[in-house]
Amino acid sequence: MRIRRILAALKRTTDSSTPGRLARRVLAGALCVFAVAAHAADCPPSAIASLAKLGSGVRNGVDRGMLWRIERDGRTSWLYGTIHIGRAEWVRPGPTVQKALAQSDALALEIDARDEATARVMGQPADPALLSRMLSGERARRLDRQNAEACVPPGATAKLQPILQVSALAGLVARADGLYPEFGVDETMAVSARNGNKPIFALENAADQVKALTGDSEAEETEQVDAALDELESGKLRGQMKELADVWARSDADKLARYADWCDCLRTPAEQRLMKRLLDDRNPGLADGIERMHAGGKGVFAAVGALHMIGAQGLPALMAKRGFTVTPVLTSAQAQTAVPMPALSAPEPAPRAVRGGKAVKGQKGQKVQKAQKGAPAAKGANGAKSSKAAPAPKGAKAPAKAAAAAPKGKVRR
Repeated sequence: MRIRRILAALKRTTDSSTPGRLARRVLAGALCVFAVAAHAADCPPSAIASLAKLGSGVRNGVDRGMLWRIERDGRTSWLYGTIHIGRAEWVRPGPTVQKALAQSDALALEIDARDEATARVMGQPADPALLSRMLSGERARRLDRQNAEACVPPGATAKLQPILQVSALAGLVARADGLYPEFGVDETMAVSARNGNKPIFALENAADQVKALTGDSEAEETEQVDAALDELESGKLRGQMKELADVWARSDADKLARYADWCDCLRTPAEQRLMKRLLDDRNPGLADGIERMHAGGKGVFAAVGALHMIGAQGLPALMAKRGFTVTPVLTSAQAQTAVPMPALSAPEPAPRAVRGGKAVKGQKGQKVQKAQKGAPAAKGANGAKSSKAAPAPKGAKAPAKAAAAAPKGKVRR
């Protein structure tokens, strides 16, 4: 359960091939080391293979996740709750999400995984003495077994902080269900922003994220490592990860708000402290960054882990307390469907230019068809028929109009 909380609350991207390249893989997941696995026959398919399977079945994006519009001082910003793993078909954001990003001046993430300073902090080797104390004996053997089951090459993450080593496996356990850290929603939004030449800002720094995860003492980190190994060995984590991903994909904010009731993750004082440290303690800082960017004249699209959005200390509630008008946009459970994209076909050859009924020199092997007698040609260049734009399919709806304005400082329901 600890790993599941981390997955929804934190983000880390890495390349485990060398320490200097840690935190550099595009589309990686939540405080999760994406190890370059040797894909044996009994290993899950790679993310690339998952994407390739879509082939011509690649679909238009549909709206998933939780989205709120926040307004103040005549400007609009957005809160988007994400998850740091995803399916291949989720790489294309839905129209509502894409439009909100396009209307924003900047994208704000918890951290920018491509930032060099972030990469250095996330990839910094742990104290060898600490590794020797914490990862020895049976605990080390347990970790080795889990890495082998996940097809992580031996030693790929061995120099990282112990809690990061076990958390690394979180983003890999659900690959059998088609969920990959490479398709993490934060990074797909970053790709969309970069494609639109939109600046990206970090709301936190990597050192603070690592500190939030490791805890205040070696004893606390050791306890978390053992609990994470228990969850991996039990075999239950895969189903739990899938459930969380399904809740996110349906935009089921109500069920996410009841997370404490079904996550089975707040049973002990240690688990409660961890939840507070990962969420409640970090949310005011995230809200500060969003408010600062908005006040500076930027409409910001803030994409952070979905668990940062729930409860009285969630970002929608905090922004309302700061005088923002907060309007739910995507927060209701819904069935998600997408229409396959039209197949790409080779363009038809353009008609030959003719002179006196004869082909122009150099245009071989082509005949110009005469217009059917009695059928007037549409206006177009050189008398060629022009194709009309296909009509919009019946039932297509224009984007819904924004709801009436609510009083500032209140969340619209």
